[in-house]
Amino acid sequence: MPQADTRAGGRMDTGVFTARDLTKVYRTGEVEVRALRGLTFEITAGEVVVLLGPSGSGKSTLLNIMGGLDQATSGRLFFKDLDLTTLDDRGLTAYRRRHVGFVFQFYNLVPSLTAYENVALVTEISENPMRPDEALALVGLEARMDHFPAQLSGGEQQRVAIARAIAKRPEVLLCDEPTGALDSKTGIRVIEALLGVNAQLGTTTLIITHNAGIQEVADRVFFFADGRISQEIRNEMRRAAAELTW
Repeated sequence: MPQADTRAGGRMDTGVFTARDLTKVYRTGEVEVRALRGLTFEITAGEVVVLLGPSGSGKSTLLNIMGGLDQATSGRLFFKDLDLTTLDDRGLTAYRRRHVGFVFQFYNLVPSLTAYENVALVTEISENPMRPDEALALVGLEARMDHFPAQLSGGEQQRVAIARAIAKRPEVLLCDEPTGALDSKTGIRVIEALLGVNAQLGTTTLIITHNAGIQEVADRVFFFADGRISQEIRNEMRRAAAELTW
């Protein structure tokens, strides 16, 4: 059965991201690709937002701009009161370091380091990090912290990647196909970890996926087509990750 959102403190309505007529155009010689076509939206603190749509519809481009990995061609994008569209490379680097955690489809762990040491790489350069063992405990891997990536399953490696992303206490967690390389049972464990972080830390979480079933855990779902948000829905009753099937 669907379950209500029971996160401690309830929904905050503080704006975290505000986009106004956001566009992105890639040019290669005379070839022009319009990846984003005038996106306007607002995302509030603590939300879980799922981005659905076919490859090439603009999902990853948007996530990269929101994460400070790329810059918009025109329009405005604010993180709180910070206008990301006006920042230079140095400003974007500072923004990423202080506010954003990333989780990708491929785990990008250092194979010669243990799970604990992979997470510690982030905590050593963060302003107010949690302990690596604390971050690993949040994703259910406290008993595996001394294992190397080759000794961990794919789902465990992805949860180490999540622990690494959250160890600096980011306000925003951006996830690009975090279950794309996993079977359904393992993918559900990863979604559980992401939702657990959202519930315990209040981290605003965006998840790109091709898997339509995952939309049921979100507060809102953005459907992408041809560089636009073609539809937006709000889930009044969110499902728990354990209830998902795909």
